[in-house]
Amino acid sequence: MTAYAKLRARFERIAIINEASAMLGWDASAMMPPGGGAARGDQLAVLAGLAHGLLTEDAAAEELAAARAGDDAWSQANLQLMRHAHLRATSLPADLVEAQSRANSACEKIWRRARQESDFKSVLPYLDNVVKLTREAASCLAPRLGLSAYDALMDGYQRGVGAVDVAPVFAAYEKFLRENLAEIEARQASKPPPLRPAGPFPADVQEALCRKFSALVGLDYNHARLDRSAHPFCGGTPTDVRITTRYDEADFTGALLGVLHETGHAMYERHLPAPWARQPVGEAAGMAIHESQSLIIEMQACRRDSFLRFLAPELRAAFGGDPAFAPENLGLLWRRVKRGFIRVDADEVTYPAHVILRFRLEQALISGDLALADLPGAWNEALFGLLGITPGNDAEGCLQDIHWYDGAFGYFPSYTLGAMAAAQLMQAARAEEPGIDAGLERGDLGVLGGWLDRKIHKRASLRGFNELLREATGEALSVAPFEAHLRGRYLG
Repeated sequence: MTAYAKLRARFERIAIINEASAMLGWDASAMMPPGGGAARGDQLAVLAGLAHGLLTEDAAAEELAAARAGDDAWSQANLQLMRHAHLRATSLPADLVEAQSRANSACEKIWRRARQESDFKSVLPYLDNVVKLTREAASCLAPRLGLSAYDALMDGYQRGVGAVDVAPVFAAYEKFLRENLAEIEARQASKPPPLRPAGPFPADVQEALCRKFSALVGLDYNHARLDRSAHPFCGGTPTDVRITTRYDEADFTGALLGVLHETGHAMYERHLPAPWARQPVGEAAGMAIHESQSLIIEMQACRRDSFLRFLAPELRAAFGGDPAFAPENLGLLWRRVKRGFIRVDADEVTYPAHVILRFRLEQALISGDLALADLPGAWNEALFGLLGITPGNDAEGCLQDIHWYDGAFGYFPSYTLGAMAAAQLMQAARAEEPGIDAGLERGDLGVLGGWLDRKIHKRASLRGFNELLREATGEALSVAPFEAHLRGRYLG
């Protein structure tokens, strides 16, 4: 075997270990009894250590030094990504990798109860350990990668995008929000409030509807599952995708739109190029690109008037002839702008403010400029500055998201970068494929899905975030298409 062939085999084994971790992670959120948490933390820590060991042993360095990829762009990109993964891994001591995995698992379990009880103090010592270990990891990574500590963390979620790229984009959007939010709210207030569908909406009926519409988007249930969890997510592997949601029998909106969102993630994973499966170049291009794929389905396609005209009779068939299911009313209801405390419930206009807040606070936490004990107050002050509202408790504030308590620092910017990329991609797709809107009117997302498959899914990690956008849309990330989308939808 050549050195490059040995590397391919090595990275395939690493990918299989990571797939096992992904399935255990899904099980912990969807199926595992509460008493299994400690053992599950041990299992995940050992698997993380095994994957890290395969990547950092001396033989891997020897193979990388000797490897020569083929002349094709895919092999060359694959080798480059292998080198990057090795550099990141060898920057981190194995005991630190396992310590982080254990600390994250322990903190997450305490966070679940702390959020329910709005008790930040109870999780503080666990989060303090997570933050200390995260800072230690960042300090190991930064000099080897030639990045700042925070950018080294961001690199783990969206390679090639750093705070210097994100800050001006977020500042531009903050200006847009300041200048337009009050006008959007005023226009909305001038219209009669939308009707709210009258429940109850049985969970089993909701689940059947969610399965139907995820399949309509293109999800193949021979390679997917839909289950329930406290926090909706997409996990699993490209050939065994696991999506979850939660059901509220008083309001089906969250479950249905949440499943459409997670189906966008799932379709990306399912359509990654099979010839490059379990290789770095065959993986998704990063979390911002991943988020763009969920939001182009949920926000750009399925909340569009054309799709709502198809959806309305489906809702009547499932839940009865409530006049609230009229397409025009659904548009008013599902595109309603309201300043709120909870990120996952936020509308697309105010959602970026929640991400901007987290982006700034987590930089301060990693740098040490913000003491962890001061996080609740800093959170409330920042949210008031952005949206003019103050949470009534920490469950509505700094306890609402799992990410920090699970060690995911540097992740949050991906959400809003993804929303902006989704608008940019949809603008380009509609310009190239004029049949997209006619298809949505029939409930057919095939034209849009085919365009995404060609431009994004099948490109996997051959290109970075901005390179993918340039190839698909003609330019790197721009806030302009997102702002144009919001102006057209809310101020047009």
